[in-house]
Amino acid sequence: MAAGAAKPYPQFWGTVGMRPARRRPGVVADVDWPPGERPLRVVVVGKGGAGKSVIAGTMARLLARRGRRVLALDTDTMPGLALSLGIEAPATPPLVDAVDKAPHGCWRLKKGVGPVRAVQRFSTLAPDGVRVLEVGDHPTIDVKSVTPSVQAFYQVIHGLPEAKALQAWTMVGDHPAGPRQTVHDWAPYADTLLIVAEPTWKSALTARRLAEIARHRDAAVIVVGSKVRSAADVERLERMLGERVAATVPADDAVAGCDRLGVALIDHAPSSPAVRAIDGLVEGLVQGRLAQVATP
Repeated sequence: MAAGAAKPYPQFWGTVGMRPARRRPGVVADVDWPPGERPLRVVVVGKGGAGKSVIAGTMARLLARRGRRVLALDTDTMPGLALSLGIEAPATPPLVDAVDKAPHGCWRLKKGVGPVRAVQRFSTLAPDGVRVLEVGDHPTIDVKSVTPSVQAFYQVIHGLPEAKALQAWTMVGDHPAGPRQTVHDWAPYADTLLIVAEPTWKSALTARRLAEIARHRDAAVIVVGSKVRSAADVERLERMLGERVAATVPADDAVAGCDRLGVALIDHAPSSPAVRAIDGLVEGLVQGRLAQVATP
């Protein structure tokens, strides 16, 4: 980029190679919400294979069943969240038609397309009334690259914290594996990182890095132990993390079964131990009962 040239994505360029951007509370903080009614703004993060998409998708469905307007936000180009919500991923990246080419070679949202319009026009309706907005997979029938949709998605999510029309919406995000998207501020709408960790060293080390990043962003952290088989698993995970595990989701054969079938866990096995545990997690989040990792 030429010296002095305007940067088309100041939020992005302000985070690349630098410390993580600080959380913006946005318009949700403008309201003194009654107990249990504050819209949740959560992003689910962790190592690959820990169960992030299953937890995020099931949470979104359960929150919608509680009467909340829910926007699910899928940052991953793999359609894990779509499957966990019970829908098919779009054949082409949904936001590819929301952008035009900018003079400096990047993509900008078209005139008249802001975060609210993008949600209205380009999100997909999932069961229980959940709206889902996706980065999108690489296209299967259209030769266009996924890049325009990725850049559009980044711009849209950076408008969500201040979108008054979405003030009362609960937002549940699902990040790809690892810390990269968290470092580069791919969930500016989220005031809480829900870190999912299995009782293994690789998963715990990723979780520790994510907790450190969250502290720099002034975001709350809630650690969820995944695929837990015993109290000893929880104790071992807490030792590896150096953090309190606030909730657990047990190892459950129904999770593997729904993955093989390509269906949502909440539809495949609605009374399974994993769904019951995630329902308890949702209730704890709504009521503010879960212990958060303190930030300095």
